[in-house]
Amino acid sequence: MSLKHQLFDILLAGIIAGLSTFMISFVAFEAALAIGLALGSMYYFSRYPWGSQDGEKYNELIDEFYAKYFPF
Repeated sequence: MSLKHQLFDILLAGIIAGLSTFMISFVAFEAALAIGLALGSMYYFSRYPWGSQDGEKYNELIDEFYAKYFPF
């Protein structure tokens, strides 16, 4: 996995956190930031699991997707 893919994952986790915080703030303003951060973190740490063996097969699928559609 390249550094560019990791940086893209950080960017994507930030987008997930930002958009979900914005959308949830209409419904539950006080909990929106916590939920948004949790969702962004869930994506990032599902990509880079700590001690999980099952995550590798999903990460390989995501890496193949990146290699096919992103030219970096």
